[in-house]
Amino acid sequence: MQIMVVDDSRAMRMIVLKTLRQAGFRGHTFVEAADGAEALEAIKAAPPDLVLSDWNMPKLSGIDLLKELRTEGCDVKFGFITSESTPEMREMSREAGALFLIAKPFDEDTFRQVLEPLLD
Repeated sequence: MQIMVVDDSRAMRMIVLKTLRQAGFRGHTFVEAADGAEALEAIKAAPPDLVLSDWNMPKLSGIDLLKELRTEGCDVKFGFITSESTPEMREMSREAGALFLIAKPFDEDTFRQVLEPLLD
């Protein structure tokens, strides 16, 4: 299974990947994108099984990435890992088709609880 991690912070992408491995998701293939625009092109070329995206990024935000994917008919499993987690953001993400919104800071237990049902 292929998981894409989208975040404009290289350090945060590394933290997410490390936490995924600590949570037991070592058998998956991981790909990265540095912003929503890069992710959009990569997903169009070869859709992953799951996208984990930051919300606030340059060029194309995470929510705009999700909306663009859905507009184009792409139903890839999609969720947010973000430092902001207001009720409005949670509602907006649900309405756009996100499966979850994980607030930073997170840990491997959070990833297991949220992601295991999606990756079975």
